[in-house]
Amino acid sequence: MLTTEGGLLQGRLRYRQPAQGFRSGIEPVFLAASIPALPGQHVLEAGTGAGAALLCLHARIPDVESTGVERDPDLAGLAANNAAENGFSRMRIVTGDILATALAASFDHVMTNPPYHASGPASPVAARERAKRGSAPLLRAWIARLAASVRPRGTMTVVVPSGAVPTCVEAMAESGCACTVVFPLWPRQGNDAKLVLVRGVRGSRAPMRLAAGLTLHEADGRFTDAAQAVLRGGSPLLL
Repeated sequence: MLTTEGGLLQGRLRYRQPAQGFRSGIEPVFLAASIPALPGQHVLEAGTGAGAALLCLHARIPDVESTGVERDPDLAGLAANNAAENGFSRMRIVTGDILATALAASFDHVMTNPPYHASGPASPVAARERAKRGSAPLLRAWIARLAASVRPRGTMTVVVPSGAVPTCVEAMAESGCACTVVFPLWPRQGNDAKLVLVRGVRGSRAPMRLAAGLTLHEADGRFTDAAQAVLRGGSPLLL
C-alpha cells in the first residue's frame, strides 16, 4: 500500500495514511475532541481506519486506554504503526469487523465515524468504497453493537451526516443508549449543517437536547477560532 506521511493537530502528531482510497477528513478530529474520557478510562472506536481519532484522543488524554477495531488489515497495520510512532502504548488495534469481533465486556466510552454513504456513484478505489458505503440497517447494527459494549452511564458518540440523525436517535433508543444531545457542525453561519455529532448515554432518561453546535468556517473560508482550537490546538469539544 502506498502511503503519505503528514500530521494532525498542527503537526503535533505524525500520521501516515493511504495515498489512495479512504483518507481522513476533519470528522475524526472533532469526534475525538468530543469524547468526555478521563485518564485511565477505556475508549472503543469502531472503524478506526489509520487511527486519526484515537491518535487525537491520546494526544489530549495521554493516560486513556483505547481499542480500535478496523476490518481492513492494511489500515489496521497503519493505525498500529501510527500509535507506535507517536509513543501511544495504550492504543490497541484489533483487526476485524465490529459486528463479529469479540470485545471486552464494557467500555467507558465508544465512538465511531461509520460508513454512511448509501447513495451516489461507487468509488473506483475498492478500499475507499468499502470504507464509505453504508446503509440505515448497517448503521443500526453498528449502534446496537456499540451500545452493548458500553457500561451503564457510559457514552456513545457518532459523527454522521445530518440526514442520518433520525436513524441514530431511533437506534440508540432501541439499544438502551438514549440520545441526549445532537450537536451540529455548521459549515458557515447561515448554512445547513452537513455533519452532526450525536451522543447517547447508556441507561439515561434525560430528554434529548439540540445543542447550538459549532460553526466551522468564516465567510472567507478560514476556519473559525473555535474550529481551529479543536483542529490545531487539540482542545476538547464540549457537547
